Amino acid sequence: MIPMVDLKAQHSKLKQEINEEINKVLESTQFINGPNVKELENEIKNIFGVKYAFSCASGTDALQLSAEALDLGPGDEIITTPFTFISTAWAISYCGATPVFVDIDPKTLNIDLNLVEKSISNKTKAIIPVHLFGQPVDMIALKKICDSKSIKIIEDCAQSFGAKIGNKLTGTFGDFGCFSFFPSKNLGAYGDGGLITTNNENLANKISMLRNHGSKERYYHDIVGYNSRLDEIQACILRVKLKHINSFNTDRRRVAKKYSSLLENSEITLPFEDGIGEHVYHQFTILHKGRENIRKRLASDGISSAIYYPVPLHKQKVYKTDHGKKSYPVTEFVSKNCLSLPIYPELEDNEIEKITNLILSELK
Repeated sequence: MIPMVDLKAQHSKLKQEINEEINKVLESTQFINGPNVKELENEIKNIFGVKYAFSCASGTDALQLSAEALDLGPGDEIITTPFTFISTAWAISYCGATPVFVDIDPKTLNIDLNLVEKSISNKTKAIIPVHLFGQPVDMIALKKICDSKSIKIIEDCAQSFGAKIGNKLTGTFGDFGCFSFFPSKNLGAYGDGGLITTNNENLANKISMLRNHGSKERYYHDIVGYNSRLDEIQACILRVKLKHINSFNTDRRRVAKKYSSLLENSEITLPFEDGIGEHVYHQFTILHKGRENIRKRLASDGISSAIYYPVPLHKQKVYKTDHGKKSYPVTEFVSKNCLSLPIYPELEDNEIEKITNLILSELK
């Protein structure tokens, strides 16, 4: 049995250290707004070289709070990709703005920057680029477009913790960087969690209030806010894992390199690295017209695989009325042919060889 993600293997290596930190929290009985939350925020702030980092309850909340902090709302248009998890679009819809989908690049599977500029209107107020599967969007090129038109940027970094462009990490280019700590992420908690980065003091003050009932001071509420806080136990777990994130990502790249070397001479389309950024391989996603047969072959030997994403956002029932008649040909092609293979830091070479041998045998 080879799972998509083996959280048990990761936990076994860190079990003693994590249990010690959890026990300290239990002994302290300070489960909300404790020191681990603040320390985690400070550690990430220092690693990323940003002025502000705010934890929150989830990656979805991180996106929503960021959109609200920018005062985005009815009448505004926000550009994003239709090939992403639904939370990206929820952030737009929650604040009452209109999502404008732009097709993806056929190689990187990220939003196609050549199409972005054509989609900008006088109603465009922001763009949410998604660093899909751990592959950074070309943020330098995107910032040139947005800066010239005073368009705000909310980076969706849910799948790209640790990915870089040059010496800058994703989440440091836009007005906001939004992260998810869902358990299967490169840096995952043992429950839900999220984080927002920014360098803007005014925006930071808004986020600080929005995530905590709209208040600066307890029992005094300045704006309508939310209860979106990371708890102390999740924070202490994340602090332990944060020490290992570079090695986790290095091992993910090792796994990806092994997959690619074994499949490079096949008819499989492999993940593309554009050389602009450093991919951290949250997913290793291949393309093939026979993906269902490949998937069945793997499953017959106890090997998991997944389809991210089988239904693009413009085809989802919730958005179909407004977007269903529009065509995004690359997105639609990829959604019909993509297959994500198991990838996690602990995946061994012999397991990768087993997976690729089964795939190659199916293609004969």
